[in-house]
Amino acid sequence: MTKKNRTKNYSVEVVSNLYAGTTGYGEAGASYKKKAFKSFNAKSSSPNSDINYNLNALRNRSRMLYMSGGIGTAAIKTTVSNVVGVGLTPNPCIDFDFLGMSKDNAKQWQQRALRLWDLWANNKRNCDSRGMCNFYQLEEIALLGALMNGDSFALIKRTDIKPMQPLSLRLDVIEADLVSTPKDLRSSNNLTDGLNKDNNNKIYNGVEVDDNGLIEAYHICNQYPLFDFKYKSNAKWKRIQAFGEKTGTPNILHICKIERGGQYRGVPLLAQILEPLLQMRRYTESELMAALVNSFFTAFIITEKEEPVITDDVNNPNNNLSEEELTMGPGAINQLEPGEDIRFADPNHPNSGFDTFMKTLSQICGSIIELPAEVILKAFNSNYSASRAAINEAWKMFLSRRVWFASDFCQPTWEMFIDEAVARNYLSAPGYFTDPLIRQAYLKNRWAGSMQAQLDPVKEVQAEILKCQNGFSTRKESTIRLNGGNFEANVLDLEKENALLKEANNGIETDMKIDNKEEKENDNTN
Repeated sequence: MTKKNRTKNYSVEVVSNLYAGTTGYGEAGASYKKKAFKSFNAKSSSPNSDINYNLNALRNRSRMLYMSGGIGTAAIKTTVSNVVGVGLTPNPCIDFDFLGMSKDNAKQWQQRALRLWDLWANNKRNCDSRGMCNFYQLEEIALLGALMNGDSFALIKRTDIKPMQPLSLRLDVIEADLVSTPKDLRSSNNLTDGLNKDNNNKIYNGVEVDDNGLIEAYHICNQYPLFDFKYKSNAKWKRIQAFGEKTGTPNILHICKIERGGQYRGVPLLAQILEPLLQMRRYTESELMAALVNSFFTAFIITEKEEPVITDDVNNPNNNLSEEELTMGPGAINQLEPGEDIRFADPNHPNSGFDTFMKTLSQICGSIIELPAEVILKAFNSNYSASRAAINEAWKMFLSRRVWFASDFCQPTWEMFIDEAVARNYLSAPGYFTDPLIRQAYLKNRWAGSMQAQLDPVKEVQAEILKCQNGFSTRKESTIRLNGGNFEANVLDLEKENALLKEANNGIETDMKIDNKEEKENDNTN
């Protein structure tokens, strides 16, 4: 009689556990035998399950910690203030060599483009579909929403042109909550995954993708979740094609910092530090309340009598103390009954270790989001070198996020702006709509904003001078680093200013000559 081969079906996790702990990382960080890892059952899956399924909780907690103040608010506001500041401004630098243009013609084209941009970007009714903000304020709103909620969106809208509003381009910045999977397209028992039955495209938390994973559309709801869904049943979704079929230009801008392959929605900046931020908030509130209670002068009367002494009702016959004896004031002398004693509350607050503990946690949280504690707390109590190092580390992150934000929000807006300006013949650009290389040559642009704070301006300027003298930098780059300005514009302004000063100095010299001549004539007469 032969024995039949018996096979068992093991799950992937069981099989991995059977072979874990034998070689390499199995004896280190992947060990299931060490006591430290036995209760550490870490599980992770696709970006969709790890991120999208938990986004609602992450957004709500991140937003609440931002609205309630504290380190979370400081981290987000500090990032926005340094990445965007007063606004990222365009500095067009068209490829005039490729276009066969002279430098003068290229400079004139760029100046005209900037004049049109100023007309559009600085007027609230020209750029904002709601008429509430100019373009630079929209930058701040879009970045703040992306950091607080994980991502943000800007719908591209068109309006009728008017004499003082020559372009139809408008932006409508919306928050991440409004992009969600429609109810009738959701999978069973899943609020984020769905399927478009018309084309079999998958939907991940409002983002519709084709079979190749390419984003095709976004689904926008007319209501916020939670209370709006609870009290209103007329929630409706609108499908927005990601790009126009004919022009290929975007119909919606998605401001999102991707960290994993296959990720379609962003994660809030505070996601990794939500727990310590919440505990810091509770600790701060408890210490504040303890200090407040300690500010009250509280006394307790201790008695050995069977009947308690009632001190809040002087009309009670059981109260043996008179009203004067209950009064506390300067020079007051109170006589207690035999067997009675008085003690004062001493909660021992504020806690002397509060400051050290909060600074340590701020350093840990700051390192996670790439912000030194000195920058978050706005406390530069160390020497020049340490403070300078903290600012430099922070600016590595600020510049990185500035490039990302300009790529997701600013540059696409500039491209759509130039598209319309050329189409309406406000700008002359032969071959713009027929040759993609020509279009790219016209659209080259740099976005500049507020620059790094200078602890010692003299040293900073001297360092930039040495860089320019030795060819390590250009004057244009140094101007951007020092104050975010435009070197060429500065040269033109200086030419005008020097001419005015020269004219003014010549007038002073002429007056001096006349005065000297009159003095000589008076001397000769005398």
